[in-house]
Amino acid sequence: MNNPTRQTNRSITMAAKCAVLALLTGIAVTWAAWLSGRAGEKNQADKHKDKNKGEKHHGEKHHGEKHHGTEYRWDLIHITSQGTNTFLDAGGFDWAKASDGSQITLTGSGTWLTISGHETPQAVTGGGNWETLDKSGTNSTGSGTYAVTGGVGFNVVPGSTPAAGTIDSIGNTGDSRAGLLILRVHYSDGEEGVLTVSCHGGGPVPETIFEGITATKGFVGYVDRGKPAGGVDANRTAFHVLAEGQVDDDDDDDDD
Repeated sequence: MNNPTRQTNRSITMAAKCAVLALLTGIAVTWAAWLSGRAGEKNQADKHKDKNKGEKHHGEKHHGEKHHGTEYRWDLIHITSQGTNTFLDAGGFDWAKASDGSQITLTGSGTWLTISGHETPQAVTGGGNWETLDKSGTNSTGSGTYAVTGGVGFNVVPGSTPAAGTIDSIGNTGDSRAGLLILRVHYSDGEEGVLTVSCHGGGPVPETIFEGITATKGFVGYVDRGKPAGGVDANRTAFHVLAEGQVDDDDDDDDD
């Protein structure tokens, strides 16, 4: 025989369980919806933050650390004598030959900046005139101008290298330097090339340092340099220090 009291209690228990289960389900759904909303708010906030950060980065100029910098000048020079005086002036010319004897002749000058921590010359300027000749050295095969477009490398010989008794009209004799400078150049006929300027200077430097230039133009390498000779105003170079100091290594100006 069924007990009415037990049946009633069992019904109450089942109803209570259902109510608790429904309550827990509602809490779970509400909690999930809340978490989803919080995640969406955070995502929007992060996007807004990133946007502001990007706008700030774009609108502001970033400055790096201070580094030691030296500004130099290079020249293909005149060396002339008047009486007992020897004069060093800008505006000379140098030449070099290719393997078949054809020749390139250049004039030129320019400047660049050497910054500690950078392997390549910075802020390069300069250029000059060029002319190519056939192997006879008398028939022109082309001419025009060239411009320096970039720096490849520079190595300086420590200490000044003034030529004894020389009157230097480009800079102070105490600011002259010996070294090796390599530049990228663009010729006016559209060809690209590399110009190497080497300065032996007038002081005691290793004899491995040559005086003069070599150059490439397109696929031709003019690597047999013209050598300086007494009484001949050609194939000489000069480097001078223009200024030294601390340089702001601006991230936006890096090109190496």
